[in-house]
Amino acid sequence: QVQLVESGGGLVQPGGSLRLSCAAPGSIFSRHVMAWYRQAPGKQREWVAAVTNTGITNYADSVKGRFTISRDNAKNTAYLQMDSMKPEDTAVYYCNAGFRATWWGQGTQVTVSS
Repeated sequence: QVQLVESGGGLVQPGGSLRLSCAAPGSIFSRHVMAWYRQAPGKQREWVAAVTNTGITNYADSVKGRFTISRDNAKNTAYLQMDSMKPEDTAVYYCNAGFRATWWGQGTQVTVSS
Protein backbone atom coordinates (compact mmCIF):
# COMPACT_ATOMS: atom_id res chain seq x y z
CA GLN A 1 0.00 0.00 0.00
CA VAL A 2 1.20 3.50 -0.83
CA GLN A 3 2.36 5.57 2.12
CA LEU A 4 2.49 8.97 0.40
CA VAL A 5 -0.66 10.92 -0.52
CA GLU A 6 -0.65 13.69 -3.12
CA SER A 7 -3.34 16.33 -3.43
CA GLY A 8 -3.94 19.69 -5.09
CA GLY A 9 -4.08 18.73 -8.74
CA GLY A 10 -6.68 20.08 -11.10
CA LEU A 11 -7.32 22.22 -14.15
CA VAL A 12 -5.51 25.53 -14.57
CA GLN A 13 -5.13 28.00 -17.43
CA PRO A 14 -1.76 28.69 -19.05
CA GLY A 15 0.11 31.21 -16.93
CA GLY A 16 -1.78 30.16 -13.83
CA SER A 17 -0.65 28.47 -10.63
CA LEU A 18 -1.27 25.34 -8.60
CA ARG A 19 0.17 24.03 -5.36
CA LEU A 20 0.56 20.31 -4.84
CA SER A 21 0.89 18.68 -1.43
CA CYS A 22 2.37 15.34 -0.41
CA ALA A 23 1.75 13.90 3.04
CA ALA A 24 3.99 11.14 4.35
CA PRO A 25 4.51 9.18 7.57
CA GLY A 26 6.78 11.08 9.89
CA SER A 27 9.20 8.18 10.19
CA ILE A 28 9.82 8.41 6.44
CA PHE A 29 9.45 12.13 5.89
CA SER A 30 11.83 13.33 8.58
CA ARG A 31 14.75 11.23 7.39
CA HIS A 32 14.64 11.43 3.61
CA VAL A 33 14.82 13.61 0.56
CA MET A 34 11.41 14.38 -0.89
CA ALA A 35 10.97 14.61 -4.63
CA TRP A 36 8.34 15.24 -7.28
CA TYR A 37 8.07 13.39 -10.57
CA ARG A 38 5.59 13.63 -13.41
CA GLN A 39 4.42 11.50 -16.29
CA ALA A 40 2.76 13.04 -19.32
CA PRO A 41 0.67 11.05 -21.81
CA GLY A 42 2.90 8.97 -24.06
CA LYS A 43 6.05 9.86 -22.15
CA GLN A 44 8.21 8.24 -19.50
CA ARG A 45 8.17 9.44 -15.93
CA GLU A 46 10.57 12.33 -15.37
CA TRP A 47 12.07 13.87 -12.29
CA VAL A 48 10.89 17.41 -11.54
CA ALA A 49 12.33 18.63 -8.23
CA ALA A 50 13.81 17.50 -4.92
CA VAL A 51 14.40 18.93 -1.47
CA THR A 52 16.61 17.51 1.27
CA ASN A 53 15.64 17.47 4.93
CA THR A 54 17.90 20.50 5.38
CA GLY A 55 16.18 22.50 2.66
CA ILE A 56 18.55 22.12 -0.27
CA THR A 57 16.60 22.14 -3.53
CA ASN A 58 17.19 21.26 -7.14
CA TYR A 59 15.04 21.33 -10.26
CA ALA A 60 14.78 19.94 -13.74
CA ASP A 61 15.66 22.48 -16.42
CA SER A 62 12.11 22.35 -17.76
CA VAL A 63 10.65 23.81 -14.55
CA LYS A 64 13.53 25.87 -13.19
CA GLY A 65 12.44 29.39 -12.31
CA ARG A 66 8.75 28.45 -12.40
CA PHE A 67 8.33 25.71 -9.78
CA THR A 68 9.31 25.77 -6.11
CA ILE A 69 9.64 22.68 -3.92
CA SER A 70 9.47 23.01 -0.15
CA ARG A 71 8.74 20.98 2.96
CA ASP A 72 7.11 21.49 6.34
CA ASN A 73 8.64 19.01 8.75
CA ALA A 74 6.09 19.79 11.47
CA LYS A 75 3.28 18.72 9.12
CA ASN A 76 5.18 15.89 7.41
CA THR A 77 4.22 17.48 4.11
CA ALA A 78 6.12 18.42 0.96
CA TYR A 79 4.84 20.97 -1.53
CA LEU A 80 5.30 21.85 -5.15
CA GLN A 81 4.31 25.41 -6.01
CA MET A 82 3.82 25.67 -9.76
CA ASP A 83 3.69 29.13 -11.32
CA SER A 84 3.64 30.36 -14.92
CA MET A 85 2.27 27.01 -15.95
CA LYS A 86 2.41 25.79 -19.52
CA PRO A 87 0.37 23.19 -21.41
CA GLU A 88 3.44 20.95 -21.47
CA ASP A 89 3.23 20.77 -17.67
CA THR A 90 0.13 18.61 -18.08
CA ALA A 91 0.87 15.27 -16.42
CA VAL A 92 0.18 13.04 -13.47
CA TYR A 93 2.39 14.26 -10.65
CA TYR A 94 3.84 11.84 -8.10
CA CYS A 95 5.77 12.38 -4.91
CA ASN A 96 8.59 10.14 -3.77
CA ALA A 97 10.60 9.75 -0.59
CA GLY A 98 14.29 8.95 -0.52
CA PHE A 99 14.33 8.02 -4.23
CA ARG A 100 12.98 4.64 -3.11
CA ALA A 101 11.20 2.43 -5.62
CA THR A 102 8.44 1.52 -3.16
CA TRP A 103 7.78 4.93 -1.61
CA TRP A 104 5.39 6.58 -4.07
CA GLY A 105 2.06 8.29 -3.84
CA GLN A 106 -0.93 7.49 -6.01
CA GLY A 107 -0.49 10.56 -8.21
CA THR A 108 -2.56 13.67 -8.83
CA GLN A 109 -3.65 14.88 -12.26
CA VAL A 110 -2.57 18.34 -13.40
CA THR A 111 -4.04 19.74 -16.60
CA VAL A 112 -3.00 23.08 -18.10
CA SER A 113 -5.46 24.20 -20.74
CA SER A 114 -7.40 27.26 -21.85
